[in-house]
Amino acid sequence: MKVIDHINNAGGKTLFSIEILPPRKGEDMKTLFKALDPLVEFDPAFIDVTYHREEYVYRDLGNGLLKKQTTRKRPGTVGICAAIQNHYQVDAIPHLICGGFDKEETENALIDLSFLGIDNILALRGDAIKSEGRFIPHPEGNAYASDLIEQIMDMNKGKYLDDDLENPVHTNFSIGVAGYPEKHFEAPNLDSDLAYLKKKVDLGAEYIVTQMFFDNQKYFDFVEKCKEAGIHVPIIPGLKPFATKAQLNVLPSVFHIDLPSDLVKAVEQCKNNKEVKDIGVEWCIQQSKELKEAGVPVLHYYTMSRSETTRRVAEQVF
Repeated sequence: MKVIDHINNAGGKTLFSIEILPPRKGEDMKTLFKALDPLVEFDPAFIDVTYHREEYVYRDLGNGLLKKQTTRKRPGTVGICAAIQNHYQVDAIPHLICGGFDKEETENALIDLSFLGIDNILALRGDAIKSEGRFIPHPEGNAYASDLIEQIMDMNKGKYLDDDLENPVHTNFSIGVAGYPEKHFEAPNLDSDLAYLKKKVDLGAEYIVTQMFFDNQKYFDFVEKCKEAGIHVPIIPGLKPFATKAQLNVLPSVFHIDLPSDLVKAVEQCKNNKEVKDIGVEWCIQQSKELKEAGVPVLHYYTMSRSETTRRVAEQVF
């Protein structure tokens, strides 16, 4: 079932959903199922599965030369989505990115997903790989999420890269996109970021999932600004329970977000990460309850494939 249908069929009830990481290369699905089992009992409407780009490492050949080698430490997004849907009978949503693919590879991935009965896509540009510093698209690929959306929507209309196909099947993908209550770090300001977001919605995106935030007012303000900009699709808040003291520095650096002063002070006073988790869970519970009371369509939790803290939150909210 499509995400938008889950939302429409809920009759105003706030749904529960989660995002997971693929297992590391060398691990099997048992690792992931072990993390998912404690959360599936809360009846998630859907489960997002992230996609991780290739990275490059240089192997010492022992003769003074180095060999450039491509590596991907968390492969398998498409297969994982199929396994989740088969194992749990829950809709799985693969993240599809622009970086690292030409348009034909993207089309083939979409065909595979359609064959597997996966009809939801979260369309993202994706991040730069570490060795490049800035995002560099594939020379024959999609440069922006909006380009990727156009390709998906073309396939929904039966338009493929090969114009000679006879009676091509129309795919039936529902597309979600990312939104940034504190703006995307590459955008010069929030207004320009919203203009790009509106373009993605106008092209066919049916819902928005936000970057994590720890101050609900930022979400409420973002929703109002979206409405003012003419964006009227469901906006799903993304939440993450704070878990370690190191995240005081890591989360703002990696995700370009601000942390509320009260949360920072509370975490700084913790003696160990167990205390930090307790603070983080309670903070997330209060965030969740306020958002649920405000009538958000879905509460979406970034689990990082760890279930403990999200389960503690869900027990108090759902």
